[in-house]
Amino acid sequence: MGRLAVFKYFLFLMLVAQFVATGFTIFGLLGQYADPARNTAMAMLVYILPLLVVINLILMIYWLFRKRWILGGLAAVTVLCCIPHLLGIWQPSLFSSADNTKHGIRIATYNVAKFGREVSGFIAEDILTEMKNQNVDILCLQEYLDDSGERRNSERYGEYFQHMKRGKADMVIFSRYPIRDSQTIEFGNTHNSGMWADIDINGRRVRVVNVHMQTTGISRTLRDIGKMEQQGADVEENAIIRAVYGNYMHGMAVRARQADGVAEEISRSPHPVILCGDFNDIPNSYVYHKLLGNLVDGFKECGTGWMYTFRGKKRFRIDYIFHDESITGINYYKQDLTYSDHLPVFMTIVL
Repeated sequence: MGRLAVFKYFLFLMLVAQFVATGFTIFGLLGQYADPARNTAMAMLVYILPLLVVINLILMIYWLFRKRWILGGLAAVTVLCCIPHLLGIWQPSLFSSADNTKHGIRIATYNVAKFGREVSGFIAEDILTEMKNQNVDILCLQEYLDDSGERRNSERYGEYFQHMKRGKADMVIFSRYPIRDSQTIEFGNTHNSGMWADIDINGRRVRVVNVHMQTTGISRTLRDIGKMEQQGADVEENAIIRAVYGNYMHGMAVRARQADGVAEEISRSPHPVILCGDFNDIPNSYVYHKLLGNLVDGFKECGTGWMYTFRGKKRFRIDYIFHDESITGINYYKQDLTYSDHLPVFMTIVL
């Protein structure tokens, strides 16, 4: 009788776990529509969706093993609902329309981390060489630094990219096609910003938007705490958690407002838009959903494999190339370069 009671209790716990996992997953999928400033909890659930998928898979296997078909079906349906989210970070070749046989316009976006502030210009030169090897036509850089070594980086890059426009601070767009107009997109009281440039590609004008969204603030917070501890300050663990959480939530809210502004700027464009940049946010987040709008995610269209662009211990996809529906993507990939904490993303398009 005791064993039966334990079994029923365990079954009850698994049942509760299933309904909790399903509920959290549904709210996580809806989190892309939740403004972080108004619905923090739902917006945060987006970030644990991969974990929720794993939990639902484990529960599905358990229910099928126990021949509880309805509950197994519930777990399976929950996992299936997450496929669009998973395709934002992993794309099987079966779903990809990549065609390496065609030639088109190659675009790249890269957060170069100020070229490591390397004084000789070696890193900037190496990155330029890689862009030449990849036959890049339009290059969007974030955290760009012009002063590097004896020559300015704009001079180095200008020998290959004949046209260039600077935005605010660390933003730049290089192009081998003529740039007809450009403008900075202000993000208010922050170091981050965006910009756009109208580029004439063989008689057709395209607006290339380059953005660098608000950072999470976690790394800076941990560095500050580390300095305090080195100086002998006693920092409580709870204080660290509150500081990290507070900075992360602040970053989410700021990015949301920046994304709203960029989306509005894109909607006013008289030309087809190509959106590039460091979003500092993951697929299916509010920022991703807002910036995607009516555009096409190049990776989902013609990328393959596991797409991550941040090189830290936890590898996330936070750098993107989106494009107007009138443009066709034929290839999308990253390069494993070690010059920055980000990886460059490349996409080939045809107009």
